[in-house]
Amino acid sequence: MTLRCLFVDFNSYFASVEQFDHKELRGRPVGVVPVMAATTCCIAASPEAKRVGVKTGTPVHEALERCPEIMIVQARPARYVELHHRLIAAIEDCIPIDGKPLSIDEVACRLIGRERQRDQAIAIARKIKQTLVDRELSPILCSIGIAPNTFLAKTASDIQKVDGLTVIELSDLPHALHGLQLHDLCGIGPSMLQRLIDAGVDTVAKLTAAPREHLRAIWGGIEGERFWAQLRGIEPPSRQRKTVASVGHSHVLDPQMRSAQGMRSVLFKLLAKAAMRLRGERCQARGMSLHIRFVGKEQRFSRDLSFAPLDDTPTLLQLMADAIEPLMRAADGRWQVHRYPPLSVAVSLTDLQPSTADTASLFPDRHRNQALTRVLDQVNQRYGHNRLYFGTMQHALEQGAAPMRIPFQHIPDQATEADVGDPAHADPSMDELWLQRERQFKAMAETAHRQARERSAPKPKPTTPSHQPSGVGGWVRKRRDQADPDGRGTTGSLF
Repeated sequence: MTLRCLFVDFNSYFASVEQFDHKELRGRPVGVVPVMAATTCCIAASPEAKRVGVKTGTPVHEALERCPEIMIVQARPARYVELHHRLIAAIEDCIPIDGKPLSIDEVACRLIGRERQRDQAIAIARKIKQTLVDRELSPILCSIGIAPNTFLAKTASDIQKVDGLTVIELSDLPHALHGLQLHDLCGIGPSMLQRLIDAGVDTVAKLTAAPREHLRAIWGGIEGERFWAQLRGIEPPSRQRKTVASVGHSHVLDPQMRSAQGMRSVLFKLLAKAAMRLRGERCQARGMSLHIRFVGKEQRFSRDLSFAPLDDTPTLLQLMADAIEPLMRAADGRWQVHRYPPLSVAVSLTDLQPSTADTASLFPDRHRNQALTRVLDQVNQRYGHNRLYFGTMQHALEQGAAPMRIPFQHIPDQATEADVGDPAHADPSMDELWLQRERQFKAMAETAHRQARERSAPKPKPTTPSHQPSGVGGWVRKRRDQADPDGRGTTGSLF
């Protein structure tokens, strides 16, 4: 009885929820995007879209080229959280969940006693699938993997999609993994894949045969040994939760917010939200990091600030306002906003320390700002996030910019992250994993944009056709060989 973990992975979760709610989308290719803009990327794709090459991270313009009939829909995080809780309740009626869900669409369950017998484990998996059908939760389907540890169970759940069921026993190792590619294994991204190839490990068979010391050297530390153990069915000790090193938020601006004032308003909203989370962690920040990306420019506007420990929103907002003031002044002249509009913004509070380490301020303005912050937190926690807010955030709130973002590895806390008027609050849960996934998506989107530019750079310009076909929602699918001669890809002056 070597089976110890049953892993449930809901297939194409966000797209499946959209098909669940909208019958007209069922059986059709669907792409889910964070904002309705042609410059963004798909954060989820339905199985029908995946079959024609549209996947997570595919830019919208490429998705429309590969699949002209694809339906592009905007993400609805609150709805995904709501259905998540219904799905979890269905699973828990079949088997207890091991701790907290790993993400909004992944759940690990520990098998004990007779449940570790192959027939018993398979029966539980089939019961989960039938329960979802009985509760009328289809077309949300799940793939289930059963294996000696969580890593292998997750790997097994990915082998057969959609609606699959795969069992890997200890006696099946390592041969059961040899048919996979290295990038199919969780924890092997593009950079780690290259490191493995450089070390002569270019197949899963070579990876499973590599000694522990070799993997430790490739990974550069204990993670290599953890990976070696996981490949052999061993469940390594769980990592201890690290002290929060930073809190922050990023946002790809909607087209109507791609102006100097729109950018500024969204930055203020993101910083106010980060400051509230900072206080929730009972920390103070000694630094701030700002990053602004522009359409058509590789160069970014970045500022890194250092200051005495702070946690009050007014002071932090004033520091950020001072930092971006040169850029705001340039909007009237050197910065050609119409040509290089802001594309995305990010703000992080860094160099954190526990609030208990703070020394009382000698300045009356600080006392006033701290008192104001306490009142804001009390009102917003009781009556809804951003019930009270600073006037500089008005434009962002009116346009619904920077809402609660898409959670991949975390079920968000709507009480502190959803604005007034959003659906009912969900139960609060983990926080740092959500931000980790958001950063992963941002990096993925940036990579997709960079690769698109690299592919289009050497192509000559043909004659412009008289008619340009439009895509979903009236978006024009701009030809890659019609890029504007705006110096894209250079690293010269921002202005």
